[in-house]
Amino acid sequence: MKFGTKAIHAGVEPDPTTGAIMTPIYQTSTYVQESPGKHKGYEYSRTHNPTRTALQNALSALENGKHGICYASGLAATDAVLKLFRPGDEIIATNDIYGGSYRIMKRIFEPLGLVFHFVDMSNVDNIKNVITNKTKLIWVETPTNPLLRIIDIESITTLCRQKGILSAVDNTFASPYLQNPLDMGADIVMHSVTKYLGGHSDTVMGALITSNDELAKQLAFIQNATGAVPGPQDCFLVLRGIKTLHIRMQRHCENAIQVAQWLENHPKVAQVYYPGLPSHTGHELAKKQMRGFGGMLSFEMKGDVYEEAVLVMENLEVFSLGESLGGVESLCTHPASMTHASIPKEEREKVGLKDTLIRLSVGIEDVEDLINDLEQAIG
Repeated sequence: MKFGTKAIHAGVEPDPTTGAIMTPIYQTSTYVQESPGKHKGYEYSRTHNPTRTALQNALSALENGKHGICYASGLAATDAVLKLFRPGDEIIATNDIYGGSYRIMKRIFEPLGLVFHFVDMSNVDNIKNVITNKTKLIWVETPTNPLLRIIDIESITTLCRQKGILSAVDNTFASPYLQNPLDMGADIVMHSVTKYLGGHSDTVMGALITSNDELAKQLAFIQNATGAVPGPQDCFLVLRGIKTLHIRMQRHCENAIQVAQWLENHPKVAQVYYPGLPSHTGHELAKKQMRGFGGMLSFEMKGDVYEEAVLVMENLEVFSLGESLGGVESLCTHPASMTHASIPKEEREKVGLKDTLIRLSVGIEDVEDLINDLEQAIG
């Protein structure tokens, strides 16, 4: 079954009671049991809910996995992965990483005894140099947030298998439409479902997908035991959202490449970070492991003046200034003060994240309007 068909049909069956083609919102906390312990597969909605089950099955199918586990947010999903480990265990993570991921690793789990190494993963040798016998997980984010670096998933998962280390890939920026890390050997795929999977900026959710039965069992146990689960209404909204994922992603990609090309040719723009541009250092790798280049890009103005970057963001009219990404509407974000503010300035600067960097989530509006908006904002 091809992707577009899976996006519409996977995990979804007509309601057996009414024949409703849309999965019902099972807005219930509990379920009547015939006898103690004898039920129809559902006993309490923290543990299982039919709407959530349908969504988990759909997401698993989109990532070519066996098991999908949904959480209350992308960070709750990340939290569940990190809870697989014990004090003294070491985790190697991408150094150009989402600020929330950095925060939960450094400020929540590091004080509890986990050890984190943030590494430039553009060269797999950088990873090999920090692996020890205590290394338990390599956490990959590609394309990275916010500098859109491309990391070779297959090279890293091959290394993980050789060393007996788990691999997890944050696939949020790409979405399952553009990239399937499980097919490249990853053990776990993480999504901030809030973003492209939901696609309409109206829900917050996270998900993990795996084909490893034992990992799925452990992650589902954590999901139930800690209770960070999404409600049925949110699950319904995401089920609706993924039905158009393939056509939305096509438009995101079409618009983003045109915006990136326009920015790259603008005399006031110093640097554009977008893997679809031949000038991007990860362009060839992106062509190899992705089916498109996505809707995310970042850029810097010439002169490297913070106030000028702020003025551009304030002048935008079609692009809205706000956190998050992946919705149908275009968003503009200032990573240094918004999405990545929890990363110390010196650490941001080490990876090249300047205070003047502007990140765009290019939506599915008419691209001419998006370019005109940037033109009037930049001047």
